[in-house]
Amino acid sequence: MLRLRDPIRLIPLLFAALILAGMILLSLPIATADGTRAPLLSAFFTAVSAVSVTGLIVEDTPVYWSTFGQSVIMLLFQIGGFGIMTAATLFGLMVGRGFGLRERLATQVERSRLESGDAVSVLKLVLLITLVVETIVALILTWRFVTAHGMSLSEGAWHGVFHSVSAFNNAGFSSFSDSVMGFQTDALILGPIMLAVILTALGFPVMQDLRRHKFSWRHWSLHTKITVAGTGGLLLFGFFATLAMEWSNPDTLGPMGLGAKVLNAAFHSVMPRTAGFNSLDVGSFQDGTIMSNYFLMFVGGGSAGTAGGIKITTFFVLFAIVLSEILGRSDAGIFGRRFGRAIERQALSVTVLAATLIFAATTYIAMVSPLPLDDILFECISAFSTVGLSTGITADLPPSAQIVLCLLMFVGRVGTITVATALALGGRERPYRYPEENPIVG
Repeated sequence: MLRLRDPIRLIPLLFAALILAGMILLSLPIATADGTRAPLLSAFFTAVSAVSVTGLIVEDTPVYWSTFGQSVIMLLFQIGGFGIMTAATLFGLMVGRGFGLRERLATQVERSRLESGDAVSVLKLVLLITLVVETIVALILTWRFVTAHGMSLSEGAWHGVFHSVSAFNNAGFSSFSDSVMGFQTDALILGPIMLAVILTALGFPVMQDLRRHKFSWRHWSLHTKITVAGTGGLLLFGFFATLAMEWSNPDTLGPMGLGAKVLNAAFHSVMPRTAGFNSLDVGSFQDGTIMSNYFLMFVGGGSAGTAGGIKITTFFVLFAIVLSEILGRSDAGIFGRRFGRAIERQALSVTVLAATLIFAATTYIAMVSPLPLDDILFECISAFSTVGLSTGITADLPPSAQIVLCLLMFVGRVGTITVATALALGGRERPYRYPEENPIVG
């Protein structure tokens, strides 16, 4: 029988419970701007997108949802990004109850491979960084909205807090109908959002390592080295790809000056990897830019953070495996360290499961929708990788396709390995091994 108290099985159930609670709240008449009840599917889709910190929407957030509804959405992506088990553990710490081994194990599952002895210090770091970063970004954005864009203090504070929490949790929800397209030339709006997204996309284990060892490269763990180096490389790739391909596009960077082009290309090198805000019309991107976004979204950000995708470490483990095979080496590794076989199998499993789910979802949606295949593929990768960028087709998809996107977002947030393990009913190691025989490969 499925043991509900097993942490690795409990986490998906808690995420599902939060989605259910969010759906119920968003179904209340007070949650909509016109006071009518939202359709059940709209409330469900929005709750899933918020809890999974994705940002895909079927209703215009500031127009359709009331202040109460938007507050519920913000609370959902705050809890979703923070991690249900992490939030529960922090609550226990704040009221002085402490936590036991089971809670430690649950936290490790949610935050991916944290040592149990580090759980308390990491959780305190998570709380501290959350409060500090969200507060600083909210203050900067509020100041800018009020002083440069003519908003009242209350209006500026609301937009500042909403975007700060959304950026920190990589949620991509915006309290503006056009996301942040109205601030294409304002570096003091786009810049803080970018920095918040990059920070949390690194993952909390990297933050812990940086806190301990500062910028001493040789003392960093292999995980930190791969994540930091990989993040830098992907940001540069996204920046130059967007800048080059959209430079003359009259619907995106074309009409802008040099400074604005650089700013928006930098912004869109960050967002496809996890966050989902857009300062440019994604539906007007060149095909080459869309292709580069496929790659950036699929890889995603750092492990054990709020980013989605297969994660940077997974991608670099697979890259190292391929490189070692090409060079005829028996071991795969990077930065003077080799990978264990278990990590190699895990990286391969995550990638294959992700690709299979995206392929299956894309195939189904293409069957039930007349929309272009490239837009559907973009939507599916964005959903699984909890990115939230869209070419604008989300609301036009049939109900069954929207439900498929919900499944992709849920699995993408909880994690393919966690879900697969949660569904397993007690697999055990076989007491025997079959004879070895190798098929022809390639």
